[in-house]
Parts: sequence; C-alpha cells; structure tokens
Amino acid sequence: MRITLTSVFVSDQDEALRFYTETLGFVKKHDVPVGQFKWLTVVSPDDPDGTELLLEPNENPVSQTYQKGIFDQGIPAASFGVTDIRTEYEKLKSLGVAFTMEPTEVANVTVAVFDDTCGNLIQVVQT
Repeated sequence: MRITLTSVFVSDQDEALRFYTETLGFVKKHDVPVGQFKWLTVVSPDDPDGTELLLEPNENPVSQTYQKGIFDQGIPAASFGVTDIRTEYEKLKSLGVAFTMEPTEVANVTVAVFDDTCGNLIQVVQT
C-alpha cells in the first residue's frame, strides 16, 4: 500500500494552481472540470508519477471551519520534503513567500513553515 493522493483545501483553485506551480515549482497533473470546480492536482517535477496533491475547493462549511481552525492554531496542512531547506527558504522568500517560521532545527530535522496564500500553512522539512 502507498499514498497516491493527498489534498489541501484552497480558497481559490486558480490562485492555488498559480502558487503551487509558479512559486513552489510543482507541475499540473490533472485539471478536469467537475461542475463549478475542478479535479485539480499537482505533482513534483522530480516524480511526475508520484503522489498527487489535490487542490480541493473549501466550499463546504465544515472544510472552511477545519481549514481556518488549523491555520489559526499554526498547524501546517501539509508537509513537503526538501534536500536543502536553507536554499529553499531563501529562494521562496525572494519570490515573496511569507514564512511564519524560519528554518529551525527540531530533534533530527530542520523545519520551516510558510503561508500558501490559499488558507494553509505548509511545512517544509529537511531530514
């Protein structure tokens, strides 16, 4: 068994697609109309057949409450692995990404947290 799909709720799918592709460097995998929304996924360019991230609309009041609640508590909605967190941090900062936590060593890993502009905090981790 392996993880093939995970998701984050987003306030605007088009804005999320721009951020996740143009800023973070993911690539669009699926963009399928489903009513007023889309089945919209991105993947790592290093693993195009790997785990997909669904940019899921947060139109459901339950998802809105969940998304706001974890954001307000400072809990990341997702975690992405990086090889060199300090280089990634500097690159993303230069692109205007707002970090809520600079690279910080925690136990045997270094983590940083940023705002994805779509209602989520995202953690990056270097092990």
